[in-house]
Amino acid sequence: MRQPGTWMTIWDDRILEHIRAEEGGRVGALTEKENVRVSKTHVSRRCSKLAEHGLLRDLGNGVYVITDEGEAYLDGEYDAENHVYLDNSIEENGGPTAGEEPGEI
Repeated sequence: MRQPGTWMTIWDDRILEHIRAEEGGRVGALTEKENVRVSKTHVSRRCSKLAEHGLLRDLGNGVYVITDEGEAYLDGEYDAENHVYLDNSIEENGGPTAGEEPGEI
């Protein structure tokens, strides 16, 4: 089960899913997809917010790729609110798990 952040909107999952499926995405192209029914401005703001929280990486010129954290979030292995990996995924991904401070291992 996905653990979204309180800062996230319903469109964030759709954006992340598309960028993962396409191995990257341009803001303009995202607005042309059937499952993303919001303006280019809104998609741009959401991509910026997702990048700010580490789920996407901004390559410039409105192009984004999904990060390891973004992949883990979609797979239900990352808590986007607390910015931590869930369960034992730390061994695979190298990030902190819930209840563990970064740098503790």
